[in-house]
Amino acid sequence: MASALIFSGQGAQKVGMGKSLYENSATARALYDEANRVLGWDLAKICFEGPETELTQTKVCQPALFVHGLAVHAILKEQGKLGDVKFAFGLSLGEVTALTAAGVFDFATGLQVVAERGRLMQLACEQSTGSMAAILGEERATIYDLCAAFDIEAANFNAPGQIIVSGEKSKVEAAVAAAKDRGIKKVIPLNVAGAYHSRLMEPARASFATYLQGITFNAPQLKVFTNTTGQAVSEPAAIREALVKQVVSSVLWEDCMRSAVAAGATEFLELGTGGVLAGLAKRTDKAWVVKSLAEFADLGA
Repeated sequence: MASALIFSGQGAQKVGMGKSLYENSATARALYDEANRVLGWDLAKICFEGPETELTQTKVCQPALFVHGLAVHAILKEQGKLGDVKFAFGLSLGEVTALTAAGVFDFATGLQVVAERGRLMQLACEQSTGSMAAILGEERATIYDLCAAFDIEAANFNAPGQIIVSGEKSKVEAAVAAAKDRGIKKVIPLNVAGAYHSRLMEPARASFATYLQGITFNAPQLKVFTNTTGQAVSEPAAIREALVKQVVSSVLWEDCMRSAVAAGATEFLELGTGGVLAGLAKRTDKAWVVKSLAEFADLGA
């Protein structure tokens, strides 16, 4: 057996996330209390009580998902249940969570990294008019053709037949309107704050690159995969470079999953709320084993 830890991205958050962890585990409580100190505002209160409008803000939900995933991780570690874990990776912001679980950052540093990433991405959203849409049931080549025709970008390759496009709102709307005439049957506009993983995030990428120059990256203690290539990355300098590039590049999530299986992963542990990643795994290969662990009742004693 070789397990892979997987951590979700923005959109998986929900009000109440982590509350049972905080109430039942001193270890989780210590992480949330440390997060409040590091951030200088009450993350725990927003996670547990909302309001949802506040929790869904990019600058809030990114640290919220980071802390929740690592609180689950800390409890499992305390219970001695991570002995066969060999791999770690995450979707978009979840990549920072995975790197922290792998020892590239300590908790406080990883939290500061993800908080700055969220802050810069929210600023980029506010300074542009972007949107995204999900396209279902199509091959990658079809999506690349659509993106080229409408000057938008493929943001996420989540699973076979589930691809997200991103770009200026008017261009995404034009692509959505034209999709049916191009033989694309199912396109769903997404209710998001901006055009993530597109060139509209370039101001965030540039500022994040400068910020990360002052952050120490340690060699990972687990094999980690990066969204930018779907392949393993191990050198601290390469990890830094991938984190910067990831802000504007496509998330190759399906590729990360397949690479982990090829490297020997026999089970995935989704640490965090939503079960989104388990759904993507099932869509990719029904034989893959994924356990979603979000709240205290999921963890057992």
